[in-house]
Amino acid sequence: MTIAEYLDAIKTRLMADPVVAAFQIVRERSTSGDGYVRAKVMLSDHSQLEFAEYVQLTAGDQINVVTYNYQWADAANPLIQRWDNTPHHPAVAGFPHHIHLATNDAPLPG
Repeated sequence: MTIAEYLDAIKTRLMADPVVAAFQIVRERSTSGDGYVRAKVMLSDHSQLEFAEYVQLTAGDQINVVTYNYQWADAANPLIQRWDNTPHHPAVAGFPHHIHLATNDAPLPG
């Protein structure tokens, strides 16, 4: 799979998923070796998902998600949950992958 095919697969999934009411690709970039996508998604329950991924193509032609963040918020925009691998919580098991919950101040292993 190429980087462009991977990004196209994300958009195809967003178009086909019945949970997705609407979406906007905020930024997209691809080369033969890497790519980036950022999107805002309105879900059928009026909650919102914003996500970004930076990906690279490995020597074995596999897609490697290098960095990611997925943020899910309710209709009024308060955070429900966020998943990311930003390396800012080294004490969390599974570092750098972690989860932020609206109901918990401390990040959880992700």
